[in-house]
Amino acid sequence: MRYKKAVQLPSSQFKRLYGVSKETFQVMIREVAKASLGRKGSPSKLLIPDQILLTLQYWREYRTFFHIAQDWGIHESTASRLVKKIENILIKSEKFRLPSQRELQKIEAAVEIVVVDVTEVEIERPKKSECVIWRFPPDVRRTQDNKKAFIAGNNDAILLKHS
Repeated sequence: MRYKKAVQLPSSQFKRLYGVSKETFQVMIREVAKASLGRKGSPSKLLIPDQILLTLQYWREYRTFFHIAQDWGIHESTASRLVKKIENILIKSEKFRLPSQRELQKIEAAVEIVVVDVTEVEIERPKKSECVIWRFPPDVRRTQDNKKAFIAGNNDAILLKHS
């Protein structure tokens, strides 16, 4: 979705689609435009807001550059370069960074403990000489060369090996 259509979305849908609010998006546009002033080389096929939307789409949806490039009408390597360029500009602006570990330690917050039971249980496998029982949906009734199917109950199929 291009910038013109994206801006027309309600704020809640914009944030749902791209993962940032419209206000944050406008700040991103200003920072990238400020950093892009005086750059040499040929201009990009995409406008700055579209470049940021492409980057946000990559971060939000975890799609490959190939798929994103197909949507935006550019080459896969161009999409990769644009994402890397926008990431570097936003990192250097220092307005879009996570707090450092020291800053996080200074913040006094309630400690929350989560306990997860990760007990390992050994799986018992039937011996080759024993009958094998598999469950199938009621509409599946199949027989194979070396197996015979019997219906046992509502949704069960018991497969017995021939010896």
